[in-house]
Amino acid sequence: MSQTLDQQQISNLFKEAAITAAWNTDAAPALGRELRVEVQNSREFGLVVKVGVGGVEGTLETNAFRKGRATIAAAVELVDAEGLLELFQKTHAYQRLSALEAQAKQGSPDQALTEIFSGVLQLANQYSPSNTETSQIIETLIIDPLVINNGTATIGAAEVQFGDRVEGPVPRPIHKIDKLIHPESIGIIGVSGTKMNFGRIILHNVIDSGYDKARLTILKPGDDKEVDGVKCVPSLADLENKLDLLIVAVPSGAVYDLVDQIIATDAVEAVMLIPGSLGETKASVEPAAELAAKINKAHLNESGGPIFLGANCLGVVSHPGNYDSWFIPLERLPKPQKKKERNSVMLSQSGAFMITRLSRNPWLDPRYMLALGNQTDLTHGDMLTYFAELPELETIGIYIEGFKDLDGLHFARAVRKATLSGKQVVIYKSGRTEAGMKGVMGHTASIAGDPQLFESVLKQAGAIITTEFTEFDDIFYIAGALHNKQINGNRLGAISGAGFEAVGMADSAETDSYGLVAGELTPASVEKVEAILEAKRLSALVEVRNPIDINPGADDEAHLQISEAFAADPNIDAVVVGLDPTAPSVRSLVESKKRPGYDISDPKSTVTLMPELVNRNDKPIIGVVDGGELYDAMAAKLMDQGTCVFRTSSRAVLALTRYTEARLNADAIRRKHNQ
Repeated sequence: MSQTLDQQQISNLFKEAAITAAWNTDAAPALGRELRVEVQNSREFGLVVKVGVGGVEGTLETNAFRKGRATIAAAVELVDAEGLLELFQKTHAYQRLSALEAQAKQGSPDQALTEIFSGVLQLANQYSPSNTETSQIIETLIIDPLVINNGTATIGAAEVQFGDRVEGPVPRPIHKIDKLIHPESIGIIGVSGTKMNFGRIILHNVIDSGYDKARLTILKPGDDKEVDGVKCVPSLADLENKLDLLIVAVPSGAVYDLVDQIIATDAVEAVMLIPGSLGETKASVEPAAELAAKINKAHLNESGGPIFLGANCLGVVSHPGNYDSWFIPLERLPKPQKKKERNSVMLSQSGAFMITRLSRNPWLDPRYMLALGNQTDLTHGDMLTYFAELPELETIGIYIEGFKDLDGLHFARAVRKATLSGKQVVIYKSGRTEAGMKGVMGHTASIAGDPQLFESVLKQAGAIITTEFTEFDDIFYIAGALHNKQINGNRLGAISGAGFEAVGMADSAETDSYGLVAGELTPASVEKVEAILEAKRLSALVEVRNPIDINPGADDEAHLQISEAFAADPNIDAVVVGLDPTAPSVRSLVESKKRPGYDISDPKSTVTLMPELVNRNDKPIIGVVDGGELYDAMAAKLMDQGTCVFRTSSRAVLALTRYTEARLNADAIRRKHNQ
């Protein structure tokens, strides 16, 4: 039952929360001083607080400014009054209000805002879906307009609506995810003994990835003793021991009875549901909901019941678990180890998203890759909560179509936990448009949700949000490459032998919310670079500045020596260097017919020298190999050695800009937490 409070009830409620602002419902509009403070009960994140322009200007200004400049939003549970004020201070609404207060010599609005924010957040936390002590929750709380004038707050109008608190699902036993990614025993159901169906492709992939046949079991009714050298048993009841993992590759219609058997026998710790269409079609919505309810009820059992990954799930690749259950033949995917130590995980509702990302950039090279599918049981929040605690992981990449009810809050908590432990969470969220939302619903039966709310809440929790597939690739890659480098600020050193590239770096160094600036070189650094240019007989052609165009006559050593001089400058936080592969003096070819030995295998080549330079410097040094397929080998050999390389300067600088903003934001979150 919902209940809307009258003005007297609202006044009493505000007094309870020590909101001391006066009421004046007859006040004339005070343009530039009117704000809107709102708390909403969102499906994904529970209570969220929004602050922006109020009164008649609110709608117009929300649509007129860049993201985060008109209205800000945060999950109530993850923000305090000071943090909310800090977010709000970045908006046009605050800057205009502050200017008006200063112009009238009325001081700062900060104290009045902090008091209002503190009271509103106190109320929101008291009547939150997360608070098990209350039976009533806030559905909507709106103060509009809230007028700040002469350091005091006045409420022109307010509305509060309460609703009944609803219990959520039973918590999943997420510790069993360990059985999913490090199974000591695997069973597969749905393997054909006569043809290459999905079940048999999965069987071959598991075997070909190195998993011991002796630890595999095929569940197959009939008299077959083995298939492809793997023993068969007729049913779950015939298993000698409990399975860590059961991979289900049967038609979707057979899943319902099979899940009943899995729950009844308690013969499995973790289940992977490969079949699609569960909950994705009108006819399957109700049966799929009943299936999810049965699985949820089983978690009340003493053992916690089995966990389920999927349905509509491509599967899992676990390098430590020594198995690959994707139903994509291994020959179609590049999976050679590209990192000395695999230290990332990729979680995705879409298996094809992971396949495409890995195919395009094998240097992402995750330790684990898991497809979540429809989230019939395990959710995004569950998976991130588990992986956020694994010390061997540094970077977590996630593709999300939608959250189950309140799982966005569960997920945001996990983002914050990962951030506080020093991990990086890179997210691509689909369904940002109306057409995209419809596509999401048809793919994994997900509800996409409000994309702006998603971005605001999760950035505030510490995540890096990407908006394009290539941007996800770039940020996930750069996050892995630079995780152990120092990010101290936003001052860029840009170096190239091509004028267009140096200028392009500067042009790419700004996003909607952040920007890099060209650091001013110290006199000592200028002298150092001039000496390098003199030694390379380039001093008459180049003026030392930042960005610097060092001329196409510069060789490998010139590029790298100047890069290191820039990196040593206290006014430079990161270096991007165009490696100019087409320049005649650069050793960039696999084999040079005109200058034998003058190639990437030369001891003086960039491929040989740059990894050492990168390793001995704490600041990021990023290379750009802008050229066609002739220079693929140069880029690949650098990346194989852990050097961060992009194929265009614009992608390199844009990725660095986004990454720098996120790293500094994460550092601020950790500092505040540790105070």
